Amino acid sequence: MSIKKDIIIRFGVAYAVAIIVALAIGYSAVSTIMVEGKFWRELGSKYKIDSVIVKANRGNILACDGKLLASTIPSYTLYMDFRADGLLRDTLYKYVDSLSVALSKVYPDKTPSELKRHILSGYRSGSRWYKINSRKLSYNEKKMVEQFPLFRKGQNKGGYAFYEQVSRKKPFGSLASRTIGDIYAETDKGGAYGLERMYDFYLRGTDGKNSKQKIAGRFRAINEIEPQDGLDVKTTLDVNIQDITEAALLQKLREVEADRGCAVIMETKSGEIKAISNLQRREDGSYVERENFAFNSETEPGSTFKVASVMVALEDGVVDTSYIVDTENGIWNYKGTPMKDHNWDKGGYHVITLKQAIEYSSNIGVAKVIETYYGSNPGRFVDRLYEMKLNEPMQLEIPGAGIPHIKYTTASDWSGTSLPWMSFGYEIQIPPIYTLTFYNAIANGGTMIKPILAKAICKDGVEKESFSSSVVNSSICSDNTLQKVKEMLVGVVENGTAKNVHSDNFLIAGKTGTAQVNYGRRGVQKSHQLTFCGFFPADDPKYTMIVVVWSPRKGYPSAGAISGGVFKEIAERVYAQSPLIHSDPFVDDDSISKIPVSKDGSIQKLKLVMDKLDIPYDVKEGGDEDALWTYSEKRFDKILLKPRKIRKNYVPDVRGMGAKDAVYLLENMGLKVMMSGRGRVFRQSVSHGEPFRSGDVVLIELK
Repeated sequence: MSIKKDIIIRFGVAYAVAIIVALAIGYSAVSTIMVEGKFWRELGSKYKIDSVIVKANRGNILACDGKLLASTIPSYTLYMDFRADGLLRDTLYKYVDSLSVALSKVYPDKTPSELKRHILSGYRSGSRWYKINSRKLSYNEKKMVEQFPLFRKGQNKGGYAFYEQVSRKKPFGSLASRTIGDIYAETDKGGAYGLERMYDFYLRGTDGKNSKQKIAGRFRAINEIEPQDGLDVKTTLDVNIQDITEAALLQKLREVEADRGCAVIMETKSGEIKAISNLQRREDGSYVERENFAFNSETEPGSTFKVASVMVALEDGVVDTSYIVDTENGIWNYKGTPMKDHNWDKGGYHVITLKQAIEYSSNIGVAKVIETYYGSNPGRFVDRLYEMKLNEPMQLEIPGAGIPHIKYTTASDWSGTSLPWMSFGYEIQIPPIYTLTFYNAIANGGTMIKPILAKAICKDGVEKESFSSSVVNSSICSDNTLQKVKEMLVGVVENGTAKNVHSDNFLIAGKTGTAQVNYGRRGVQKSHQLTFCGFFPADDPKYTMIVVVWSPRKGYPSAGAISGGVFKEIAERVYAQSPLIHSDPFVDDDSISKIPVSKDGSIQKLKLVMDKLDIPYDVKEGGDEDALWTYSEKRFDKILLKPRKIRKNYVPDVRGMGAKDAVYLLENMGLKVMMSGRGRVFRQSVSHGEPFRSGDVVLIELK
């Protein structure tokens, strides 16, 4: 019994002690909160800095293959706080010489002695926010500066501070820059225009919050809310096609000294915009992206609209493509107002078919048909345009995009001449992107789909949300009408106003459009808007494209030659490289030989590539075994390598080489190289075998 009693006593004592301790803790907590709370809160405020916002990193904008189109890049300005608690006078003077030498490496505009005087001047002033240099540092430079003498002791003892600024950088420069968009200088406002604005909700992320508390004598950042970085937007843009598009448009705009121009190319089936370029002439003659004309310009489309007018008449069955119309001598006086064809000064087209009216782009031919069958009921004509959804605004991804304006017969500005003039694209306004959408519907079997610029929202390379085009109109017309319209569009290129757009490699279909700008305005010089819109290959469309050029100063204002020329240049280069069109670019036309065409170049690299790809090859007997360079000749069953000997001080033969090998070889021999074109070298300005001196210039042309 004594043992049991002893245990009970011990347990009772332990229990009593536990209750007393718990009561003491409770009393102490209540006392701290209720009685001493004010004191401790005031004391804590001396060791805690108020919460600060931690900015989230803005997401990136990517090309369709993941290439970076826009990214936020931080930059840093270095300051010093000469009143920092841990910065001692003796320590500063001990390290100021070595610090100045180190800083001169990132601020080469100042000598070490100048930097030393500048730092000591700031110390004597007692400044808490003293700028060391105005040059902004990259992130890597910032990390390097933090390891400089004195600074490696930390911010408190080193007395340094960085002011961070962020800017939006575009690695590919001006390519589609207006469409990609930009952010406001005040980054809190987010996207200013373009995709940056449209998808700002995803890109901006969510800011976090932290506070600094003094722990063990040092202020440390304590995260209260972790920032959530913005998501990435993967676009439909293809950098290669974009480069081709902008280069072709820029070249033509410079050639004709046009005020501005735009070009858009989209995949026919998906509605994905693969490239978009908008260029405007500056006073010095250079071109920049300032405005998204392809989306924003509400302009009269001109003769590209004739296709829609003829489609209405064909669909209603009032005419066929063989319908005969008299265009007279190129001038038709309609209700006292003269209507002219573009060749009126040459006597006009006289009697032609409706198909020829489209091919030759006859205003009179189309207008007479529409006036004959819809003059007594113009509302029927406009209703049919509305049924095709040509007037219906699309919710496009570019904020502020224009919308089509096709007026009805009840409009206040409807007049007795409105119907025939509307039939060939006047008295209406349609942005180029809407014209492209209509022509894409023709190429896409009659299904009109909305163009799209964004494919997906991504996080760390993983798609979180995907986008696809939506159907605007499942069928703009019957299959029978559609086939006739396609044949007419092919005829425009093969027989009509766009003959120069013809390609020997594939079939192109499309329509020219020339609209006079500033007509009817006194004292204002008339100019032209030149358009070509079409698709290729016409027999199995993969891409649809529109090119618009405004107000060329040089040359005859021909839509076929100017806008059509840009279209052809882009189409042929896209066709040559597109896997959508070429399933196997190495297969010969006879589909028998599987041996690829090879560029000339480094013999060792060619051997390495062919070994890796299991391509049979042979080296020509009797060749120079020590040769570094070779000709390559395609045979039916192999590639024959013909080693070429390079003689010192004599110009080598670089024809057939790619640009990289040709430039490498010539410059390593001491020549200076100028280059034009793309592809393989087909001409060099100095013949091979000619002697030369170091520094001589050789021009190589690629094709």
